[in-house]
Amino acid sequence: MRCTDGRSDGRTVGQSRRMWASLGVVVGFLTLCPPDRLAGQTIAITGATIYPVSGPKIERGTVLVRDGRIVAVGADVAIPGDARRIDGGGKVVTPGFFHAQSALGLGVGRSLAEESDEEYTAIGGTTDGGQSGEINASFNVLAGVDPNGIAFPVARMGGITTAVVMPSGGLIAGQAIVLRLAGHSSGEMLVRSPVGMVVDLSDGSRSAGGGSRAGALARLRSVLQDAAELRRRPADWSQNRIQPLGAPARELEALYPVLDGSLPVYVQARRQSDIENAVQLAQEFRLRLIIRGGTEAWRVAGVLASARVPVVLDSRDNIPSFDGLQARSDNAALLREAGVTVILAGQDPGGQMNLRFEAGHAVRNGMQWEDALAAVTIAPAEAFGLGQEMGSLAPGKAADLVLWSGDPFEFSTGAELVLIRGQEVPLTSRMTELRERYRTLPPRY
Repeated sequence: MRCTDGRSDGRTVGQSRRMWASLGVVVGFLTLCPPDRLAGQTIAITGATIYPVSGPKIERGTVLVRDGRIVAVGADVAIPGDARRIDGGGKVVTPGFFHAQSALGLGVGRSLAEESDEEYTAIGGTTDGGQSGEINASFNVLAGVDPNGIAFPVARMGGITTAVVMPSGGLIAGQAIVLRLAGHSSGEMLVRSPVGMVVDLSDGSRSAGGGSRAGALARLRSVLQDAAELRRRPADWSQNRIQPLGAPARELEALYPVLDGSLPVYVQARRQSDIENAVQLAQEFRLRLIIRGGTEAWRVAGVLASARVPVVLDSRDNIPSFDGLQARSDNAALLREAGVTVILAGQDPGGQMNLRFEAGHAVRNGMQWEDALAAVTIAPAEAFGLGQEMGSLAPGKAADLVLWSGDPFEFSTGAELVLIRGQEVPLTSRMTELRERYRTLPPRY
């Protein structure tokens, strides 16, 4: 039994309430499904500076939300008498932020923990982010998501309403999904599954090629060729009349949507050479490519722009390493100036809360403010095929939005209201609970 929100399990909310009432336990039901979730709310945020992303800034504007959807955005919006009014004077409204690389709810797989140290990290029994082996194309992380993961509230406090949750480890780690960061179950939180096939062509995948980057690339090419061959000759494979394949059939079959171009291949690549190899491979197999990491992407900005390849990067990744010696702080600005779709996503400990600082850092190093906002809202939504549903403030789109105390990229600013599908979510976490618990200490004797 759960509240329905458009994905019904066959019982309407009204039918469920009558059933529970007949059992004399309506109070218990209301505990599970608070009244504000039983019926669609009408909310009007008024007098705010609104950044729709899909259009110009609106001063002293209004956002009207009803039944989980945006109804109107503008300076002269008629407000129904039954609407809950929220004064946004002197404040800022943006779409909810979209984190494009996370392990939220998974407790972190080992290799992703090195990039994004979310949740529990090294505590035994808490890592559900990946499987052993190098080719895990059929692996999907959804069943491993803990909807009660302690990082979800923290992310919401940072204005994040949606996130790509992805596996880690191996040459082909598996299938990424997109979650909204509110719900009582992973199914209720799910937006789309899968949204991308996670592949690693960075230093972390050399073991898949016998210790060589070139070997890893050759193995990936071979696996894609085997998937295409299996698809052409399934009968021959079932009769053992086909050459040995480089991976089990179920793993190769999971790559069919990648070969169709309906599922993006989400490739970790930092060096210029690795990025160029990924682009060439995508052109060879006609794949939809999204680059992740992109430390030296600025060096091949023209290639990426011409190929229309989005790049997901950490704007604070400016420390040279052997997997990206040419790191620089203005990477995002240079890419955007060249016409590349830039998506900003944190990789540091606490990255699930600090996405807005990634955007602020990019602005500090030359990126236009509006481009930085797009890089954490509409750009990731469109890259993963969800631009019609989220990423901007426009009538008909899901009411995933944030009311900020000021410029969201400023350190002193905070989220004052977060709506996910039109429902206000609490801006509390274990951190805030501990703070309140120990704000006043007992006297010392």
